[in-house]
Amino acid sequence: MENHNFEHEGQFHREMNWRQLQMLSIGGVIGTGIFLSSGYTVAQAGPFGAIASYLFGGVMVYLVMFSLGELSVAMPVTGSFHTYVARFISPGTGFMVAWMYWLCWVVALASQFIGAAQLMQRWFPHVPIWIFATIFAAIVFGLNTLTIGLFSKAETYLSSIKVYAILAFIVLGLLAIFGILPYEGYSKAPLFSNLTTNGLLPNGVVGLVSVMLAVNYAFSGVEMIGIAAGETDNPKKAVPQAIKSTIGLLVVFFALTMLVLASLLPMNEAGVTEAPFVLIFDKMGVPFAADIMNVIILTAILSASNSGLYAASRMLWSLANEGTVSPSLVKINKKGVPMRAMLLSMAAIVIALIASIYAADTIFLALVSIAGFAVVVVWLAIPLAQINFRKQFLKDHRLDELDYKTPFSPVLPWITTILLAISIIDIAWDPSQRPGLYFGIPFMMICYVYHYWRFKKW
Repeated sequence: MENHNFEHEGQFHREMNWRQLQMLSIGGVIGTGIFLSSGYTVAQAGPFGAIASYLFGGVMVYLVMFSLGELSVAMPVTGSFHTYVARFISPGTGFMVAWMYWLCWVVALASQFIGAAQLMQRWFPHVPIWIFATIFAAIVFGLNTLTIGLFSKAETYLSSIKVYAILAFIVLGLLAIFGILPYEGYSKAPLFSNLTTNGLLPNGVVGLVSVMLAVNYAFSGVEMIGIAAGETDNPKKAVPQAIKSTIGLLVVFFALTMLVLASLLPMNEAGVTEAPFVLIFDKMGVPFAADIMNVIILTAILSASNSGLYAASRMLWSLANEGTVSPSLVKINKKGVPMRAMLLSMAAIVIALIASIYAADTIFLALVSIAGFAVVVVWLAIPLAQINFRKQFLKDHRLDELDYKTPFSPVLPWITTILLAISIIDIAWDPSQRPGLYFGIPFMMICYVYHYWRFKKW
């Protein structure tokens, strides 16, 4: 299935292999969510609760990717789930999902550029934040203007750095847990006693539920496998391989990382004021721990931002290609880059960046709330689209004609849908996350109303 509705406006280049597709997805996922926000998860849910929440989040994303895998292999298009949702649920829902996902990355990139600038102030405390934020934005934009082949190679190198960093953290952390390496505050092996020091769930079920939105947000980006399917060299082979290897790697990495963090980081020391990785490396006696982690986190932010701008520009291109926004954004240059869609996405990121500095408690709070809420809504639409796709497909085809099948369909997709719906309801339990509902639901309604007003269909 090719969804290039404007052939004279250029074509994407199918130059990405499964390994590069995998690293693009990993690049979008492994960012501030694990390097910085993981401390917040331990503080809120407790050590055991933090591990449980990330395991549950990993299972959730695995289930979602089963459905997206079937759709992406059957119809490898740039824009992915927005196109599937519009076709197999409703045009209005596809329109809403695309805008929520686009906004999610716009807000994420603004936050990441600010985060990178703040980290740089460790070494250059007198340089204004906006200067470093601008430099990082320019680097990310420059990388995205490369051909998809060069872009994916650059992203593979950037993603590899943080993968090796996390692997080193896991290995050193396990050695400290079993007493092979010294650890401050312990004369013998800490083992896993810290997991139950404050009880399994010190803040109860509410504490566990309250971190699920943050955990889901930490896993966001893995769906990029579907978005990039239209730019892979062999989607039928690349997409299934990328899904299997990426999800398995991420679940193992996140689970083992949280096991080390939760075992070595006391609940009363966890938070978001200092990177939990730095605290643990310091207690291991690793020299220059803070500086080393600063470099790694900066690389992680650059990689996640690189993937994020890619996703935002392709989603905006897909909206234009479907005729729901200006067709002028469909233009693809000779390098296979939708430059106009990228420029508009970058302009929105700059606006969000300014809002994060000058209107953090008003405009930017609303944008962040919608972004966190959007992740779960986007994931929720994917299994629903797969259920309807399978029904339509089987009217004229046999099941064995599908190169990639969602196991136990439609039971598993329905279970996925129910769990994600519960995750949305759970948002109401935590006062700090309720703005996601207050701003997210009205934003959804505005998208639906506009689409009906403009195109006379829901």
